[in-house]
Amino acid sequence: MKLIKLDAIDSTNDFLKSLSSQDELENFTVVTAENQTKGKGQMGAKWSSETGKNLIMSVLVKDFLFDNEQVFNLSIVVSLAVLDALKSLNIPDLCIKWPNDIMSYNKKIGGILIENTLKSDGRIVSVVGIGINVNQTNYEDLPRGSSLAVISGKTFDKDNLAILITKKIQEKTELWITSSSLFWIDYFNSLFKKGVPMPFKNLEDKNFMGIIQGVSLNGKLQVLLEDDSVSEFEIKEIQMLY
Repeated sequence: MKLIKLDAIDSTNDFLKSLSSQDELENFTVVTAENQTKGKGQMGAKWSSETGKNLIMSVLVKDFLFDNEQVFNLSIVVSLAVLDALKSLNIPDLCIKWPNDIMSYNKKIGGILIENTLKSDGRIVSVVGIGINVNQTNYEDLPRGSSLAVISGKTFDKDNLAILITKKIQEKTELWITSSSLFWIDYFNSLFKKGVPMPFKNLEDKNFMGIIQGVSLNGKLQVLLEDDSVSEFEIKEIQMLY
């Protein structure tokens, strides 16, 4: 794989998207940065990181998605790849808070933002942004945030982690055709608070109780409501209160 290391950049995702549009980059090219001035989360939310302490990376993934209806497949691959990498570092109690926040215990330690571009020839090229809280230890302003260092009491090599995650992504994309059903099961079994009655809030700021039942093929969260009906929600249509 090709690894591009930057000191500071506005967004590794934007940098890699620009690079991929100008050049025929090799698949699974990785960009990392020590500091990101305009980090992005889901639906345009800001994502910030203490300089030099955390893993900020973007990975180019080509020749995996071929249909807009299947874009959530890549979320599954990447989320499980990150979990596998962190498990190998003995990070405990890992799970995925739908759609792709990485949790240890009840604390967020990472997030994933995937941006897909439809090329003129019909190909879908994806830039996978991954942020992992690695060696940062101050979370006074982020009470739900934590890091690998806080949880384990150790420091970690960010470059090695970036390479490990990318290798896991590559492995899982190659195994997808034969193992997709197993990956879906793994993703469901890794969901944060699945099967547990939890309070949620909808777009109208109304609170309600529900139980996570699963995720649809196009990535919507399936929630069992108090009237025994199951509703599906898009990203940002629902917020878990925990």
